[in-house]
Amino acid sequence: MSSPRLQSHPFFNPSKTNPNLIFSKSPFFLPYFSTLIRNYNPKPNALSSSLQEFPPNALRRKTNPQCTVGFSLGVDLGSSRTGLALSKGFSVRPLTVLKLRGQKLELQLLDMAEREEVDEFIIGIPKSWDGKETPQSNKVRSIAGRLAVRAAERGWRVYLQDEHGTSSEAAYRMINLGLNKSARQKTSDAYAAVILLERYFAISGEDIEIVLPKQIDLQEKLRKAPTRAKHLAPPVITRSSSEFGPSTIFKFCI
Repeated sequence: MSSPRLQSHPFFNPSKTNPNLIFSKSPFFLPYFSTLIRNYNPKPNALSSSLQEFPPNALRRKTNPQCTVGFSLGVDLGSSRTGLALSKGFSVRPLTVLKLRGQKLELQLLDMAEREEVDEFIIGIPKSWDGKETPQSNKVRSIAGRLAVRAAERGWRVYLQDEHGTSSEAAYRMINLGLNKSARQKTSDAYAAVILLERYFAISGEDIEIVLPKQIDLQEKLRKAPTRAKHLAPPVITRSSSEFGPSTIFKFCI
């Protein structure tokens, strides 16, 4: 049985003209790029042929700013808890924390993707500071591989994004938000997923790896799958607080 859905509110970038902005003293304005993300500079590589063929939403936005793309689900896999974050249009927000494993977890991820109109999963893969994979990486790859098959049947894509440093950055974020120790323990995995998605969009999806099913028919289905695009009207801004801390709420008219 999944854990209760957490009440959450999105993060946003308060200043498009200053992407290096870090957390200010105002509790209502959160940076879209924080310190560790700002310093995350993967080595520039030519896009792989698979990414050119199956471009992630962030790369599609960079290539064509006028295009409309689907929503993205950030997934921070743990041994017993899985944190989720959601990107819809202009916002990234913590979604929930699941305490599931195996097939139950995979089915719940698919169910949440359907509910939230997601067409891609951004899964964090553990790596060391020098970019090398860890023993936990193989476990994540195994889960991502199984999920990719089920997702491709629906026309959705699965990608792997380096998650090095996301947990410490999430802790920094929650402390700055003023969350107490109990709240941080409950929501840390969801915040790590937020950092993962922020990093993914910060580098326009150019440092990720697509997980393709081996079945040729499923690969062909991904090629032909239409994006679950949504046209988002300018957001209406209100302010509120939740167990994720005070934040600005963006209400979109879809």
